[in-house]
Amino acid sequence: MAAPVGQLAVDEYGNPFIILEEQAKKKRLSGLDAHKANILAAKAIADSVRSSMGPRGMDKMVVGPDGDVTVTNDGATILEKMDVQHQIAKLLVELSASQDHEIGDGTTGVVVMAGALLEKSLDLIEKGIHPLRIATGFEKACEVAVKRVEEIAKVIDILSEEQAALKKAASTALGSKVVSSRKDQLAKISVDAVLAVCDLDRKDVNFDLIKVEGKVGGKLEDTCLIQGIVVDKDFSHPQMPKKVQDAKMAILTCPFEPPKPKTKHKLDIRTGEDYKKLYEHEQKYFREQIRLIKESGANLVICQWGFDDEANHLLFQNSLPAVRWVGGVELELIAIATGGRIVPRFEELTADKLGKAGLVREVTFGTMKEQMLIIEECGKSKAVTVLVRGGNQMVVDEAKRCLHDANCCVRNLIRDPRVVPGGGASEMAASLAVLAAADKEQTIDQYSMKGFASALDVIPMALAENSGLQGIAEMAKLKAIQETSGNAWHGVDCMQTGTTDMWAQSIYEACASKSSQLRLATQVVKMILKIDDVLTTSDVIDE
Repeated sequence: MAAPVGQLAVDEYGNPFIILEEQAKKKRLSGLDAHKANILAAKAIADSVRSSMGPRGMDKMVVGPDGDVTVTNDGATILEKMDVQHQIAKLLVELSASQDHEIGDGTTGVVVMAGALLEKSLDLIEKGIHPLRIATGFEKACEVAVKRVEEIAKVIDILSEEQAALKKAASTALGSKVVSSRKDQLAKISVDAVLAVCDLDRKDVNFDLIKVEGKVGGKLEDTCLIQGIVVDKDFSHPQMPKKVQDAKMAILTCPFEPPKPKTKHKLDIRTGEDYKKLYEHEQKYFREQIRLIKESGANLVICQWGFDDEANHLLFQNSLPAVRWVGGVELELIAIATGGRIVPRFEELTADKLGKAGLVREVTFGTMKEQMLIIEECGKSKAVTVLVRGGNQMVVDEAKRCLHDANCCVRNLIRDPRVVPGGGASEMAASLAVLAAADKEQTIDQYSMKGFASALDVIPMALAENSGLQGIAEMAKLKAIQETSGNAWHGVDCMQTGTTDMWAQSIYEACASKSSQLRLATQVVKMILKIDDVLTTSDVIDE
């Protein structure tokens, strides 16, 4: 029997071996090749968002499968909408999402950091260092870096009269976004919204009480903060009053109509007398429902269901302004904010179940006469709404994402009022600290620690390159300034204002955000380094 045809190949150590036909068909990689493939796949994801970093970073246009277009430079949004096929690359997508869920800001930086660590680990693997030893060295370096970042942090006064420190931090978060031209106005809105709903005793912020609504049309500077709730509905009858002062609202989940049998039914109307009886019977139900509402003292009706023209006309005749087809989530928010109870039956409606608000008004936008209902001065809750305006839907959507990042930044500072410098200054200070620690390290981990320090330099280099500066030259100059002056707040002057002191430029971010970026990036890189083979459930390995 003839020997199977094969070909000669050489492994990474130069040892020759023969690949038989059956083996050549197997596409799975293992060992060094698998590590390389995994790292390159993840690195490609990081490279795709690197150009979006910083205030001068570029935006990405993401085209969906249905042709819908999203323009953004938010790392989490870009990666979420990308069609990532490689299993290892998906880990970086999840990394960005976890940073977004936990911190809300720094989603681009954490992915770029992870990509830089993977690139350095590839160099170390090719030198013959085992991936697990690299992971151990990275972990040691991460602790040194986080410790140094926390050392250079400054504590801000979040309760100052004008909340200047919070506004500067929110402005830093918005500086790299599409809406950067209005960052001061949006930063003020963001700070006012978070402080309106926060619990300073518990140092907590309930984001459910901050509703962000968008309306296409108008300018970005028309964006405003409303101390209350905005509902995308209008009064059910065009002749109903557009304003209700001292509103006492009945919040109903029962429809304005006579009850219907649950089973199949048939009704024969053979004479005019029968029709009149049916009409009177229906009118009796309507009149009873109106009577119960009036007796409760309500002067505004908010209903989850729709009602026909007859019921609408009766409500108008009885001077009861009404809103119909209000969604369940909005209904609950209105009930919480106004202190009302959601009533399932008219018979259960009483004065103590009514929601109270100082003013309910209908606002009309543009020539298309689009209406929204604004409920203000809700005494029972601190709920607020940010009404975002923009020239098109893409601008409105991006402004919503930007405000989310700014809100998260302010929330983090309420929880932990320490700030660290932006402009890559934190990373450069951490890099110098890790290099100093690596020189004292006696084990092979010193190589991994030096690689970690080198990876930290990628962040300020990317910021400098995206701002049109010479990356390596700028970073070398700033490191020299940090070492000679002992001030770790010198970073990349992205806006070229003439000073590199980030405190003087008011460019800083939450310490919790930076620490989380370093720790999460290190954890994911450790996970990727420990993977040497990617198997699928369809793989069959013959004995």
